[in-house]
Amino acid sequence: MSDARRYVATPTGYLMVLREGDDVIACLEAITLAEDIPSASISGFGFVEKARFGFFNHGKGAYDPGDFHRLEITNLNGTLAWKEGRPSVHAHANGGDVLFGVVGGHVLALRVGKGSFEITVTVHSERLERRTELSVGGNVLHLP
Repeated sequence: MSDARRYVATPTGYLMVLREGDDVIACLEAITLAEDIPSASISGFGFVEKARFGFFNHGKGAYDPGDFHRLEITNLNGTLAWKEGRPSVHAHANGGDVLFGVVGGHVLALRVGKGSFEITVTVHSERLERRTELSVGGNVLHLP
């Protein structure tokens, strides 16, 4: 990651512009910590060199992963919250490849490729926490 600035404040939160090589999840965790964001909704799009999506397997209680390369992410949506004192990113995305095939799912990892990746972070006033719910087998966002 270069020293170029990655985000600016907006009236409703922040606008992030990530560059080639940036780890999208790590950058979202970093802004959540640096700006002490209580919770937020996120939306974004851009180019990724590598994407790892998951589909939750309730029988295993874990994500079945799939790796994809050189995608144009057409829609990233999710939330920023906290779990056990650490930022918790929950995001889903879809992206198209050079043949216009589309894949998507729960975001396990995204690494920005050539070009950029833009994310709007809309901050909420309430601090929200995720908690593991055994009946679901995963983390659930808890409202105050």
